[in-house]
Amino acid sequence: MSEPSTVPTPDRTLVIVKPDGVARGLTGEVLRRVEAKGYRVVRLEMRRATPDELARHYAEHEGKPFYQPLVDFMLSGPVVLAVVEGHGVVPGFRSLAGATDPTAAAPGTIRGDLGRDWGLKVQQNIVHGSDSAESAARETAIWFGADA
Repeated sequence: MSEPSTVPTPDRTLVIVKPDGVARGLTGEVLRRVEAKGYRVVRLEMRRATPDELARHYAEHEGKPFYQPLVDFMLSGPVVLAVVEGHGVVPGFRSLAGATDPTAAAPGTIRGDLGRDWGLKVQQNIVHGSDSAESAARETAIWFGADA
């Protein structure tokens, strides 16, 4: 008798299309690239962030000079929140997104192809992706609740 095969639980990450990406009509392109990579979008919502959600999401940056401009930017328009899953999705999406600075981001990445430096107080760089499995779990709970 053979052992039943078990499929590992896929990794999950939080992807946020930031207000600049939404305003520029890039949500579909970001999601297209996520799915073209072979990842699966399992939760998706467009809405405006609240100050409380952003305070919890960016808690580790509180007190840094870029914190308030970042919060103000994230409050400036709607965001698209996505829970994305797949093996190795956390580092995979971060690679797909590219370097935080769009000027330095490699061509072929979301930020390298679609982002640019606008000379503002805060980097408007299209997307956010969780930086670790632990951050992904924490961030997903902030935006979608503990059952996400």
